[in-house]
Amino acid sequence: RAETVATKSAFRSVFKKLRCLILADSFVEWQKSGIVKTPMLIRMKSEEPFAMAGLYENWKKESGTMLESCTIVTTAANEFMKPIHLRMPVILRTENEKSWLDPDLQDTSAIGDLLEPVSPDLLEAYEISTFVNSPKNQGVKVIQPMDYQDSLLF
Repeated sequence: RAETVATKSAFRSVFKKLRCLILADSFVEWQKSGIVKTPMLIRMKSEEPFAMAGLYENWKKESGTMLESCTIVTTAANEFMKPIHLRMPVILRTENEKSWLDPDLQDTSAIGDLLEPVSPDLLEAYEISTFVNSPKNQGVKVIQPMDYQDSLLF
């Protein structure tokens, strides 16, 4: 959470030095309506890739092997995302990417300014199939807009 990443003990030290960019061209959130959850693909209207604010760390397991891990920093949803989900990843503006990666930038308020929600005008979303719910499913079908004709039973 962008609101607590600098102060929470689990992330405080990582936040200071081990910031990264997590690149994507979209992300999926599940929109809840009653008990029904619908997968929604969210992307930039421009369809350009973007960078999300991330943190990473390398852990040494008891067995001695190294485990590399990362997490995406989230923030409160902007006006576009609120009907879909209460939170969203921090999508960095291109001009802020270098600052986010700069380990010398330690001013918490300056870094916090980088973690604001992206402008709602830049995003678009569409429903996709629940096919996305299994990591076994691969290919373009996972992110294609939902085609209700394909889902009809005859």
